[in-house]
Amino acid sequence: MIKVKVWAAAAALIWTQTVFAEVLDVTIHYVGPTEGSAWLGVQQGISEANLQGEFLGQTYTIKQVKADGVAGLENVSAVLVAGDVSTIENAASSLSDIPVFNLSADDDALRAACLPNLLNIPASQQMKQDASKQWLAKNPESTAHIQGWHEDFKKFAASQLNSRFTKSHGTIMDDTAWSGWAAVKMISDTVARTQSDDGTKILDYLKNDITFDGQKGAGATFRETGQLRQLVLVVENNKIVAEAPLRGVKGGLDSLGLLSCKK
Repeated sequence: MIKVKVWAAAAALIWTQTVFAEVLDVTIHYVGPTEGSAWLGVQQGISEANLQGEFLGQTYTIKQVKADGVAGLENVSAVLVAGDVSTIENAASSLSDIPVFNLSADDDALRAACLPNLLNIPASQQMKQDASKQWLAKNPESTAHIQGWHEDFKKFAASQLNSRFTKSHGTIMDDTAWSGWAAVKMISDTVARTQSDDGTKILDYLKNDITFDGQKGAGATFRETGQLRQLVLVVENNKIVAEAPLRGVKGGLDSLGLLSCKK
């Protein structure tokens, strides 16, 4: 028994030394305004990533870069973009093997383009349309609309995230703020698991291995279109009346939006 305890203690020491052998200073680049929802969401993500990083020997910094400066970046871990379709596409095309996160655009064209390094966090237009159809099939008189996030969402520890965000920023978390937070959370979770800040390795993990819990339920993954699978909220008169996909709908999360790239 004593030998087992000694071995366990030694193994724990080796693991700790391995984890902290190399301190990772991770810089995430950001294209977009430094005001508004996307920026606040990113800031919330960075704050929480650094709290987690204290135990893992990792620090996170966000650095703003202009859209025309993305192509000149070197040693990039990830780029977050809050902008129009053209800005997002150009950033992704400039860094073909580095993860580029779309934080703001719901355009279906971005998903249909199937850019290999573009990761779309917001629910797409088609996802919202599909969710609306599911709801209206059972509630044809409803005037509800679809949101990716809501300040009153409580399940999956969403209420705690909403509280943290409002306490930090004095405003509610909306769809775009959630996207900014979620992107940083994915990056920090990936760095923690891979022990690497290499953009190519991060992209590979995000596309193939991550199952993300963004306070919207476990198991969110990326389709080959770059779209994040996720539930969305049916909102009427500013109250959540349902979650989509609706219970019993065939396909679950894959009943919402474009499933795959057209060959």
